[in-house]
Amino acid sequence: MLSQIKGLHHVTSMAEDARTNNQFFTHALGLRRVKKTVNFDAPDVYHLYYGDETGAPGTIMTYFPFPKMAQGRPGTGEVGTTVFSVPQGSLSFWSDRFATLGVGGLKTEESFGEKRLNFSGPDGDGFALVEVKDDARQPWTHGGISEDHAIRGFHSVAMRLRDEGATAELLKFMGYEVAEERDGVKRLIRPDGNGAHLIDLETMPNITRALPGAGSVHHVAFAVENREKQLEVRKALMDTGYQVTPVIDRDYFWAIYFRTPGGVLFEVATNEPGFDRDEDTAHLGEALKLPQQHTHLRALLEQHLQPLEG
Repeated sequence: MLSQIKGLHHVTSMAEDARTNNQFFTHALGLRRVKKTVNFDAPDVYHLYYGDETGAPGTIMTYFPFPKMAQGRPGTGEVGTTVFSVPQGSLSFWSDRFATLGVGGLKTEESFGEKRLNFSGPDGDGFALVEVKDDARQPWTHGGISEDHAIRGFHSVAMRLRDEGATAELLKFMGYEVAEERDGVKRLIRPDGNGAHLIDLETMPNITRALPGAGSVHHVAFAVENREKQLEVRKALMDTGYQVTPVIDRDYFWAIYFRTPGGVLFEVATNEPGFDRDEDTAHLGEALKLPQQHTHLRALLEQHLQPLEG
C-alpha cells in the first residue's frame, strides 16, 4: 500500500465558454482564479485554474473551455460529482445565493450524515457543497463571500462506475481505506490526508457509458509532496501492471497519468513548484502565462483568446 498520496490535488473539466466559466467560479462560487494559461496540446484553448489564495493542492478546479463544445452525456466511467467543503451552517446562505443567481439543479439532502447542497455548473457539471465541521483550511475571501461561508477546498469526488470493485482495490493500494457504505455508495478515506481526502464510488451497472463533452470531468489528480514521492508511486503502479505515462512538466506541478479499471483518468501531481513560480502571489491569475514552447505564439493567442472579463 502506498503512503505518498495525501488526497486530491486538482480536478480538471471541460467547458463551452471561457467567460461564462470564469464568471461562475470567481463570482458565483467566490473562488480565486490563480492561473490563466493555455492547454499544452491545444494552445488556442485556455487552461483556467480556480482555488484558494495560493492554489493549494486540494482546492484547485481547472478547466479547458473549448469554444462551442457539445455538452457531455453523463454516464459511467467518469467523475459524476465534484464536492466542495463549506463551514457548518452555511448551506442556507448558498441556497439563497444560488437561487438569486439562477444556478440550476438545486437540491438539499443529507449524505453520510452530512448536510449537502447539490447544484449544476453552466455546462450541466455535477457539483455539491457539503458542510464540514472544523475544516481548518483558509478560504479565499476577496471574491465577495465572507469567511463564515466561503469554500475551503474540495471535500470529495464521486465516481460513477459499472463495477466499483477493481477501482476500490486500486484506491486501497493508493493508501485509501473504506470508511463506510450507504445506499450503494462506497466511501473511501485517506487517513491523515490534506482535507480533500474522500472518494465516493457509485455503482451503476445499468447506466450507459459517459460521453465526454462540456461539463464532463477530464481527469482527477491526486497530490504527492514532490517528484521523489511521485517516482515512487509511478514505479509501484507500473510494478502492479498499470500503464503510466512518463513524468510531464506542467509548469506548476509535475504529472503522471494512467487509466483506471473503471475508465476514469487518474493523475498524480506534485505539490511543487506551485502557482507562484511565475507570478507574485498578490497577482496570481491576472496575466496570460504561456508554456515555454508556446511563447512565440503570444501575439496570436492574445488576439484569438476570448477576454474573460467585460
